[in-house]
Order: sequence, then C-alpha cells, then structure tokens
Amino acid sequence: MKKILTLTIAMIGAIILFAGAASAHVSVQPQETSQGNYEVFTVRVPSEKEDAQTTKVEVKFPEEVNITRFEDKPGWTYEVQKDDTGKITSVVWAAEEKGLSATEFVQFNIQGKVGDEATEIVWKAYQTYSDGSTVEWIGAPDADKPASVTTVNPADGSSDHGHGAAAAEPSKDHNAAGDLANDTEAKSATNNLPLYLSIAALIAGLLALVISLKKRG
Repeated sequence: MKKILTLTIAMIGAIILFAGAASAHVSVQPQETSQGNYEVFTVRVPSEKEDAQTTKVEVKFPEEVNITRFEDKPGWTYEVQKDDTGKITSVVWAAEEKGLSATEFVQFNIQGKVGDEATEIVWKAYQTYSDGSTVEWIGAPDADKPASVTTVNPADGSSDHGHGAAAAEPSKDHNAAGDLANDTEAKSATNNLPLYLSIAALIAGLLALVISLKKRG
C-alpha cells in the first residue's frame, strides 16, 4: 500500500509540473482573425521563475500586422521602436517596481490592422527576469519555447477598404474591446486542448498502474 501511495504522489506531482510548464508561456490572443481586420490583441505574460521576477517583455510585430495603439497598464511603462517608414516594429514593456512573481501574470492590450494578404502572424517575444536572464519565445509551435501564432483567415468580403475601413475603425475597436474577455476565454480553452488531453493520458496511466499493483498484491 505504501508503494502505491508513493507512486500516486509522484504521478500527481508530475502532472502538476507538466501542466505548469506547458501553460506558462507568452501568448497572444485571439489565435484567429481575418485579413484586413482592425483587431484588439492581448499579450498574456505569465511569470514562471521561483527565484526571480519578470521585469521586462518585448514583442516584435511582423509585416503582417500594423500595430498603432497601446492600452495604458498601471505599474508598467512601454516604449515602441519604428522603422524608417514610421511603422511600429516592436514594443518593450518594463515594470515600474519589482515585476511579476511566479504566481502572477499580466495582460497588455494592443490594437492594429491585419494585413490584407496575411496568412498568419508570428509574435516573437522576449521575457526578461530580475536575475538578468531572458527567455526567448521565438521557436516553432512544437518547440520548448514557441512563438505565439495567430492564424489569419481570408477576408469574407463584408469589410470595406480604403476610406470605408478607416471610418469603421472606431466602431470595430469598440466591439473588439467589449468582447475581449469572452473571446479570450473561448480561445484559451481551445488552445489548451492538447494540454488537457495530455493530463488525461497521465491520469489514465496512473489508474492503470494502481490497478496493476493491486492485482500483484
């Protein structure tokens, strides 16, 4: 019985550690949008180090999206970088105080227009800790440190372009901001499906092991 209890505790610990490692990465919501959309994106930054705080986050903006606005976040400052044409290419958020501990996260809202011919937006992020280390979230989707990716679907033809699109921007921004919480929650559930399936597989393995040990006993 002691052997079963020990193995059970070990398996539960592995499940907790696996879930934490799989979910603690910089991500951008929503994970799907459409060509030509004026979109509110949310950069979600969890902190994962036990002995250091997240003090700075940099996110680079690829050609497929034109970010123009940033929501003010109390406790954080931000600085943008631009190319020779004036397009914003990246932003750096810096904590005004100690930063984020291992049990905390922060969300930054940004707004911009999705490219008319974009197929995906790859968000490369760099998370800096108080100990001077930097975690680069720039890898492929199956990498240990993946960059967040937003899939861009073809335009449905209902959106106007040119002056019409410019005139519609405030209304679209308002709707996107109003629906942000619900949309983010739904996308997060979809994004975490592989994690839930992996945890279910670990639990199934644990039950099979316990049953096998009982039969041997």
